[in-house]
Amino acid sequence: MKNLKTIVIGLVLSLGLMATTNAQSKIAHINSQEFVRSLPSYQAAMTEVDQREKTYRKEIDDLLKEAQKTNERYQREAQTKTEEENQKRAMELQEMQQSIMEYRQTASEDLQKKQEELMRPVLEKARQVIQDVARSKGFDYVLDSSLGAGVLMADGYNLMDDAKAAIGE
Repeated sequence: MKNLKTIVIGLVLSLGLMATTNAQSKIAHINSQEFVRSLPSYQAAMTEVDQREKTYRKEIDDLLKEAQKTNERYQREAQTKTEEENQKRAMELQEMQQSIMEYRQTASEDLQKKQEELMRPVLEKARQVIQDVARSKGFDYVLDSSLGAGVLMADGYNLMDDAKAAIGE
């Protein structure tokens, strides 16, 4: 915690010294996460991912229900079956469980891959718009004021409105 404070203080001092030594540099800031979330293309991408997730969730729920029904049927019939047949059925249930777990893992990986695939052009477009707007406004640097991005206080020019106007979506 103490090291973090030291790093933050050092970063703030460094930025302050850079600003005073290079007085010609103009700095703006933007909350890039908020900007990206405001884009219609982001909303469309997230809607597609959500729909795919719902489809996977329904399929997994259906598989779980079928496994549960099979288990209940096997439990009811267990006393009328041989020990060998009951063991075979238990193995079948374990295989069903394993299959469901593998499908769940595959679905999760597919969702992550799809989200990355859909978000890549959205993020690239946002980055390009921010860069173009900053250049047109004469800013040399743009700091990201998103939570966790490292900027604790940004009193400079906020590019959010200009970037939203320039995006054209």
